[in-house]
Amino acid sequence: MSQSPPKHDDFIHSEEFLHGLMKRQLKLSVTCAAAFLFLLIGLPLLNYLAPAFMAQRVGGFTLTWLILGVLFFPYVWIIARIFITRSMALENDEVRVAAEGNKRKS
Repeated sequence: MSQSPPKHDDFIHSEEFLHGLMKRQLKLSVTCAAAFLFLLIGLPLLNYLAPAFMAQRVGGFTLTWLILGVLFFPYVWIIARIFITRSMALENDEVRVAAEGNKRKS
């Protein structure tokens, strides 16, 4: 008793549009996740590979604690801001593309 989905003749419901949308969203998500993982994995690696460098004092903190305790939170906020800004731009672009696609079909 499987029913096929109803046929839509507007561009926004087309496979082409949805595939492009998912591809752009995936690229944005992977890029932001990679930026987060870069610091999350990089900090312990730097502590392991260059302990003397990471033990330097900067502004009363060791470099490790400066990055982890002071700079980590703003870094995550910046990643979130970039994600939100680009995500909203993607949505606006999708609306524009869908409107143009519907005009072509008319």
